[in-house]
Order: sequence, then structure tokens, then C-alpha cells
Amino acid sequence: MKNSLLSALICLLLTSTVYAATPDTSLEISIQQLQHRWAKIKYQQHSEKQQVELFKQLANDARQLASSNPDSAEALIWEGVILSTTAGVKGGLGALGLVKEAKLAFERSLKLDSTAMMGSAYTSLGSLYYQVPGWPIGFGSDKKALQFLKKGLNINPEGIDSNYFYGDFLIHEGQYHEALKVLQRALQAAPREGRALADEGRKKEVQTALKIAKSEIGQ
Repeated sequence: MKNSLLSALICLLLTSTVYAATPDTSLEISIQQLQHRWAKIKYQQHSEKQQVELFKQLANDARQLASSNPDSAEALIWEGVILSTTAGVKGGLGALGLVKEAKLAFERSLKLDSTAMMGSAYTSLGSLYYQVPGWPIGFGSDKKALQFLKKGLNINPEGIDSNYFYGDFLIHEGQYHEALKVLQRALQAAPREGRALADEGRKKEVQTALKIAKSEIGQ
């Protein structure tokens, strides 16, 4: 009797553990799917019209995932990344609403976990602040961009994204020699597991930024 009862209890505990782990596993898979779809749309060949439509669909999926998982900093970060990328592809003043929505997603993520995804919310917010127009059109601010980009770098000093966006910001500021150093560090970043397509695409963007910086200083 005791052995039977113990076996039943163990089975119950194991079943409970598996059941409790399922939502987290499902969320992780959903986030990985968003990452993969984002990279394919952004870095593989699509017409401009196709890219806009595909990103719109992906943005709706990202919103739904973040809404269903309000305590997930990672889901909010990817909502912000996808919304801001969609805005960049769409362009014009009509994209400003998407950028503001992305900003809120990043800010909510920081309140939950500022170190999630190696500080990606800081880096992403910083990139928004230097690329979005300032007042009265938008919320852009080079001062805030620098603050957030440096916070992202402090958390992930060797990352490809943290260094790329900081290097791009330095070009924006006319600091070309410093940009060269930062962008070279971006090229040396270690590969990210499961992010081969994104890494390949980002490295091409880093190389383009390097050409701009070198051109400006006569190299």
C-alpha cells in the first residue's frame, strides 16, 4: 500500500511539474518563431510592398503574444522590435504611431526585467531616440539615445546589436573615428544560438556603416 501510494504521489508530482513548465516552453517557442520570421522578412529578398504587408502581419502576432503574456519582458521586447521595424519599412509620419507603441513596449519590458535579452530594451530604445524626429513631431533626443545605448552596452559590451547601434549613433553624431572602433567590435561578436540569419544580416549592416565612417575620415 505504501509503495503504491508513493508511486502515485511521484507520478502526480511529475505530472504537475510538466504541466507547470508547459506555458514557459510554449512562450519560448513562440518568441523563437517571432525572431525567425522577423529575420526572414527583414533580411531575405522581398519587394517593398511584400515586406510591409508581412511585417504588418508579424506585428499583429507580436501584439497578441505580448498581450497574452504581460509579465514576459522578452515578449514585450520582441513586440517593440517588430513594431519599430515595421515603422522603419513603412516610413513617413504615418509610422510615428507604431514607433510610439514600440517605445511603450520597451519601457514596460524594462520595468519587468531591465537585463532581459542582454539589455536589448535599452539598446532598442536608444536606437529609437536618435532615429525618431524630435519635438514637436516626435520624441527623438540624442541625449536620451546616448544614455540608453550606453546602458545597453554596459549589460552586453561585446554584443553585435549593442555595438552596431552605438556605432551607428556615433556616425549620426559625426564621431567617425570612435564609430570605427565600436563597429569593428560589432563584427567580432560571437554568433548567437539560433540567430544565424539575423547575425548575417546585421553584419552586412555593420559593414555598410563601417564604409560610411571610413569614407567620412578619408580611408
